[in-house]
Amino acid sequence: MTIAERIVAHRAPAKTARTGICKALTIALLVSTPLALQAKVDDSPVYEPVAPTIDQARANILIARQLQFTHFRDLGISDELSGDVFDSYLEYLDGQRIYLTQEDLNKFNRVKNQLGAALKTGQLQPGFDIYNLVQQRIIERLQFALGLINNGIGELDFGTDESILLDRSETSWEADKQALDDLWVKRIKNAVLAQRLNGTDDETIEDNLRRRYEGQLKRAYQARSEDAFQAYMNAFTGMWDPHTSYFSPRTSENFNINMSLSLEGIGAVLQSDNEYTKVVRLVPGGPASKQGQLQPADRIVSVAQGDEKPVNVIGWRLDEVVDLIRGPRNSVVTLEVIPANASDETITKAIAIKRDEVKLEEQSASKDVIELERSGTDYTVGVITIPTFYADFQAMQAGDPNYKSTTRDVRNLITDLEEDGVDGLVIDLRNNGGGALHEANDLVGLFIDKGPTVQIRNANNDVQVLNDEDPSVAYDGPLVVLTNRMSASASEIFAGAIQDYGRGLVVGSQTFGKGTVQAVRPLNHGQLKITQSKFYRVSGGSTQHKGVIPDIEIPSRIDKTRIGEDALDHALPWDQIEAVPHERYFDFSGIIDELRTRHEERFSASPEFSLLQQEINFLNEQREMDSVSLNFDNRKSQHEQIERTRLTIANARRELRGDEPFASLEDLEDWQDQQAAELDTTDDELDFVIREGGHIMADMLELDRHMASITSPRQFAAQAPTQ
Repeated sequence: MTIAERIVAHRAPAKTARTGICKALTIALLVSTPLALQAKVDDSPVYEPVAPTIDQARANILIARQLQFTHFRDLGISDELSGDVFDSYLEYLDGQRIYLTQEDLNKFNRVKNQLGAALKTGQLQPGFDIYNLVQQRIIERLQFALGLINNGIGELDFGTDESILLDRSETSWEADKQALDDLWVKRIKNAVLAQRLNGTDDETIEDNLRRRYEGQLKRAYQARSEDAFQAYMNAFTGMWDPHTSYFSPRTSENFNINMSLSLEGIGAVLQSDNEYTKVVRLVPGGPASKQGQLQPADRIVSVAQGDEKPVNVIGWRLDEVVDLIRGPRNSVVTLEVIPANASDETITKAIAIKRDEVKLEEQSASKDVIELERSGTDYTVGVITIPTFYADFQAMQAGDPNYKSTTRDVRNLITDLEEDGVDGLVIDLRNNGGGALHEANDLVGLFIDKGPTVQIRNANNDVQVLNDEDPSVAYDGPLVVLTNRMSASASEIFAGAIQDYGRGLVVGSQTFGKGTVQAVRPLNHGQLKITQSKFYRVSGGSTQHKGVIPDIEIPSRIDKTRIGEDALDHALPWDQIEAVPHERYFDFSGIIDELRTRHEERFSASPEFSLLQQEINFLNEQREMDSVSLNFDNRKSQHEQIERTRLTIANARRELRGDEPFASLEDLEDWQDQQAAELDTTDDELDFVIREGGHIMADMLELDRHMASITSPRQFAAQAPTQ
């Protein structure tokens, strides 16, 4: 019996409108399943197609209603949407186009534009049929790969002038099974080359690859109905925006644990990314953030407990990977990851992280002081680093008058810094992914008399304005706010308000652009996280999609094409509403050009910035590579050039710090391993950015002494220019 025949036998026909859609796809599968699917030996596993449940069908109907009637985006379920859901679903199931062929896709044409009608009424079988066929194709591909490996990688030819695309998400599907076979030969050759260049012997390479594909194959056979349903629903919900998603009952449990911050683990937010598990962001104060090597957009290849052998997790479900990473406090977990800046997915590094519980006090704001000498004049600059916008809600509800919160802590730090006689203040919001909204509102209030801080518009176009009602000001001096691409949500609200009020300058790089508000709503089966509102600045422009554009820009190593709201499919657009009356304390228009000129002159003479720019250029070159050679000699030459550049940059940074350069790349990697064992290791390589924020503050004072205090005359701004 073929897989398609099993699907038919597994399903009883229904006398409803659903039958036509399901029957059409079933026939398509039956036709597309080649007769050459060999019969397996008796003891071989057999893929059992998954089928939808009644609970899932009911949840689907509830999700469709919620999306149409309560989501911020007004979007109906149409034939056009059906095609988009289909494309998104295939993107999730086979985003790199390595399992399905164009022949397979041609058989889907009958139902591609009918999925929307089925999703309205809980008819899930078409989506499950697609899922089952993809799972079968995955099994076929993995069996093919294992056959190649078992035949011996010594049989592969690395002397030809071949290459392989690094990213196939935008390329055409392979025409047929033979073309896909040719592609998979290249994929195996690419994996072998990468390990050979790292000095691994062929026997070990074969063992590594065999374990990888056998692990993926085992999980393909173990596919569950819930896997298909969650994938299908997220393809559906993602049409409204990337932050609207369905959580299965198991995923809901993990989500609730993460939100409570009671989880003992590494402090990283993860998501599925095709066959990989990808790091979305790091929890401030968590073990991964403090260890310093794991980065957003890194993809996890394997997980090892202590000194045990690594377990390959490519192709695993997200909840299984989370379970493997989670563990008791003080134990060590080692993640093998493909770095976000890797030139191809066969380049990996191992990161050892000691698990711990994320504690509120480790997320707290902190202060520092830097001294600057400028043409005979000394400046003392206060620096306050805010990793997240936090509040101890339990202590607050218990009536504790000394409960911890961002605003309370920053107010106390400002008092301490003013006692130190600081001339200006730098607020560092780099890598601050947001947090409690009311804390962003209250924090703005420390720097202005009173007034609006942010506008929130819901799907009915009702606008709520949050205000700072406290006329007291904790700090009235010159202010610089540092941001980068990982500054999001509440960070953007604060930075945008400071910019709109003319209260200070924003310095750094464009922020993330997360300007939407989600609510989690229970379903009969799992939960729906749905976007219901959107943030707008007091000047009227949204923080959504565009984020906050800095007044003075500093380049960043973060890849904006992969990280940020505008890098996400179906992200809500930027727009604007009416401004609300607010004051402007300082007018920077008369000095901003001179501030930028001075900044550029300092950076052109700065060895730290020169090194940063060199590293950015190197990373951009790697990102622009769309293919790699499968010729051993060519690949070795390319690999050695990349490694030499890595060592050169690392040694240049060592010399800036007064440390001895590394003699070899092996010495660099040994040092990185030692650093990984030190949980409290801090990375000070970008301290010059903080110092530059201090210099810009000093420039402000030199060019306009009125900026020493907001008690200077100021102007009323009913409508400020939108940034």
